[in-house]
Amino acid sequence: MGGNIELIITGGAACQVRLLRVFNAAKIPIYEGYGPTENSPVITVNQKNNIKIGTVGPCIEGQEIKLEADGEICVKGPSVMLGYYKRPDLTAETIIDGWLHTGDIGVFEEDKYLKITDRKKELFKTSGGKYVAPSPIENKMKESPFVEQMMIIGAEQKFVAALIVPSFPSLQEWMRHKDIPFTTNEDAVHNPKVLDLYRELIDSFNKFFNHVEQVKKFELLPNEWTVDTGELTPTLKLKRKVIMEKYKSAIERIYN
Repeated sequence: MGGNIELIITGGAACQVRLLRVFNAAKIPIYEGYGPTENSPVITVNQKNNIKIGTVGPCIEGQEIKLEADGEICVKGPSVMLGYYKRPDLTAETIIDGWLHTGDIGVFEEDKYLKITDRKKELFKTSGGKYVAPSPIENKMKESPFVEQMMIIGAEQKFVAALIVPSFPSLQEWMRHKDIPFTTNEDAVHNPKVLDLYRELIDSFNKFFNHVEQVKKFELLPNEWTVDTGELTPTLKLKRKVIMEKYKSAIERIYN
């Protein structure tokens, strides 16, 4: 790092708490912050002597934050945009009485530190009427070296399931140690011993979630999701509708 790094700011997507602790322990301070482009763009950020790992920090000076009844984060201040270009309809939906409705869901810890729990539009309801926030489950399970990408599904279904893209370098190494031949990604994701590995992995993470949020079934997929193949946005967020459509047959196998 050159020896002159005072701090690193990260935003745009959640950083694993484990990584934040590792870097901070190594005297390379990484502070998570948060704010959408519509707010030009910072609302909260962790700071030296004012940090809580696992949150995006306290509100910066000059901003006001409130949480709606459903947990949606709203912000008011001089950096809120004037509106969307030539879209007064979208502007009216997004800015209400001066408050920018971010579309993100959050909670306050210690009445001070904001924690993002999910995107409002990504919350889904099971057939039993229970709401599930997919991002915390995905982020937790991606702490495993065997999980490269993951999407939680289960809208209007009886249980939560997952589409998983394995980390194939890690999986290949594991298979080598277990004397399991690796030929292709396609063969690997159907190998019974590999499926057992991922079942055990998921079970070990399920204990962090309540019964409704626990992953009951999964499908391993042989190809990584990318911007070029259409499953990710340019900022590497999941295009959930695209993935749902592209892997319709896999989802049908899970729920059949």
